[in-house]
Amino acid sequence: MSLADTLYQLTPSPTLLLLLIAAIALVESLALVGLLVPGVVLITAAASLAGHQEIALAAVLAVAFVGAVVGDGASFLLGYTQRERVTRQWPLSHHPEWLARGARFFRRYGSLSVFFGRFVGPVRPMVPLIAGMLHMSPRAFLWANLASAVLWAPAYVLPGYLLGHTWQRLLDLPEGIETWLIALAVLLVALAVVFSWLRQQVTRTGRLYRLAANGARRHPVMRRFWLAQSWRGQGEVPLASWLLLILALGALSGWTLMVIQQHGPLEVDLRVDSLFAALASPALARAGQTLARVGDTYGVLALVLPWGLWLLWKRHLAAFLHIAAGLGGIALLNTLGKALIGRDRPDAPDYLTGSLAYPSAHASTAVVVAGLAAAFIAHELPHRQRHWVYWGAILLVVPMALSRLVIGVHWLSDLVGGALLGLVVCALVHLAWQQRPHPPLAPCPWSWLAAASLVLVGARVAWLPPV
Repeated sequence: MSLADTLYQLTPSPTLLLLLIAAIALVESLALVGLLVPGVVLITAAASLAGHQEIALAAVLAVAFVGAVVGDGASFLLGYTQRERVTRQWPLSHHPEWLARGARFFRRYGSLSVFFGRFVGPVRPMVPLIAGMLHMSPRAFLWANLASAVLWAPAYVLPGYLLGHTWQRLLDLPEGIETWLIALAVLLVALAVVFSWLRQQVTRTGRLYRLAANGARRHPVMRRFWLAQSWRGQGEVPLASWLLLILALGALSGWTLMVIQQHGPLEVDLRVDSLFAALASPALARAGQTLARVGDTYGVLALVLPWGLWLLWKRHLAAFLHIAAGLGGIALLNTLGKALIGRDRPDAPDYLTGSLAYPSAHASTAVVVAGLAAAFIAHELPHRQRHWVYWGAILLVVPMALSRLVIGVHWLSDLVGGALLGLVVCALVHLAWQQRPHPPLAPCPWSWLAAASLVLVGARVAWLPPV
């Protein structure tokens, strides 16, 4: 049985799905926990499944409403009964800024903050807790809780429900493709949850970090490694980079072995190829060709040239060399991988004649460029703001990778292999960078450099042929 078939069979029954939607709504509204869970992603995915199974909309809205009311109510009760003791518990003991942000919102809007706060992501799980800690009237809280939940439930549930209810008809998808799309959606949601959880756990205040530190103290070899990493860095072991390297390298090895043993496209490759053939349109083809030029050798050089010149001008030689090593390394690994594996493309236009498919150089190079840019930018930001940079990098990489499927020059498995290879290179470069302290790169004229990159990339797309 394939992975997609297995995931499809795990799709919940209608009753279990309603309970799942209620649980997601509750958890997203629950104090502290809601900050660590990508509730919008989860409830959209669950509502889409409900719409696809044609579960009654009234039932879906009702369970979301009940879950939201119970979640806010539990948060209020926790603050009302425990008050300052809550601040001494994890994770607030390590993130007092979460409480401060919610308190500022509550002071600004008073009793209305319970109503407004449900629709404001960063403070949503904190406002009911703070309202309880400040002993807001339970009756006033109850009315605000009920009124906001009545509006919140349809606002968050309807988009996903309608998408699940109509996507098969609107897209006119090939028969059997919905199994693979559901499997892909489940996988993406799982990855989003894992990413959000790990992001919190691998920093110095995270439990996973502390667990690894305690383990290192009990084993001499690990202790020497841990101390060496702490000494060379700035007091914190780059656990996130090591974890990324281990997971990406392991996944790349397993995925590549599967591709080699298949001797041709995987089943999922054929299904996804059918999907993109069904979605084909002149506009999508033009967009795919444009991104193909942006992501080739000329496009990448045009994109990074202003930034490289600025780094040299400001004498940030270490940063320049690390980025250059990452780009050179991914180019070399792509060439070697294609030559060793020798996988044919699904389609090869004239400019790609003789070129091989696995791994996708566009996908791997996009991951390296966006990943290293995100890593260097994140170093200049507070911890609580860094996740936005990484999510932004993901949003830039995904269209570039999918464009290879739009123009039909890669299989999906080529993109997965390329992305994993790019993550390995990003982790290696980041670990090398973290071996010793470096001066900050800020201040940086990022707006001027970004504008220069866009001009050069536009010129490349307009005047140079694809390579």
